[in-house]
Amino acid sequence: MKIVIRLIFVSLLWTSCHTGTDKIDFGSNNGSVININGKDIYYEEYGQGTPLLLLSGGGINRSIRDFSKCIPDLSKHYRVITPDTPGQGRSEQTDSLSYDLLTDFISQLMDSLQIDSAYVMGWSDGAIVSLLLAERRPDKIKKVIAVGANNGIRGFAMPEGFPIDSVKPPTLEYWASINAKDIAWYNTLTPKKDWKILVDNMNRVVYAKEYFPPSTYERINIPVMIVLGDRDMISIEHGQEMHRLIKNSQYCVLPNTTHEVFAERPDLINKIAFDFLR
Repeated sequence: MKIVIRLIFVSLLWTSCHTGTDKIDFGSNNGSVININGKDIYYEEYGQGTPLLLLSGGGINRSIRDFSKCIPDLSKHYRVITPDTPGQGRSEQTDSLSYDLLTDFISQLMDSLQIDSAYVMGWSDGAIVSLLLAERRPDKIKKVIAVGANNGIRGFAMPEGFPIDSVKPPTLEYWASINAKDIAWYNTLTPKKDWKILVDNMNRVVYAKEYFPPSTYERINIPVMIVLGDRDMISIEHGQEMHRLIKNSQYCVLPNTTHEVFAERPDLINKIAFDFLR
């Protein structure tokens, strides 16, 4: 009996030590730095297989950690590569921002890492960049999942009570008053960056009437899936428009979901990604 109990105890101990419950601090997990256009860009890698680039949203509170609930399962099937875009997370700040600039940085990142082909899943600003990559780099990108993408402020359908105006950017003072915790977190990051520069740059980018010409859609020839939450701040009609203009694309609306898809529905978006990428 003592032998049986001892074996059971050892078995339970082994299981408790190998359940993968160790918390990974995504965004601060011994990543690498690569210099692109004179700026140090921080990125992390997980898993093996076909490369899957995860591109986060825009803002001082956005970084690799946006995908912390999704990376563990995705990395069981793909070589997940997820960078902090310029000025965000642990990447160095640029003087200005544009979706063209962000697209160029990610394009050069793929070239520098000698990636022959990859899938891309982008969220929010990262989704916009993923659509531009689909048009510009079909030599490397096999499929794109664009989650929460829009093309200009006309795509916004802000829910009632949302603190940001969909037509004009907030003042820095007002923005700081409702984002104190995010500013405090941003100020702890290295390299040190000025949150006011990033917010100013993002305002000029996000509040543009149009981010890229509609002809961009017509030049996309790889498989694309557009994903929105049914309570997203991007309108369902705008998603339908993108779906209609990108030939052979797919369109998916997630029920009971806001713009925060990866935080609210990680298991669902992972399943959708697995099905589409396969």
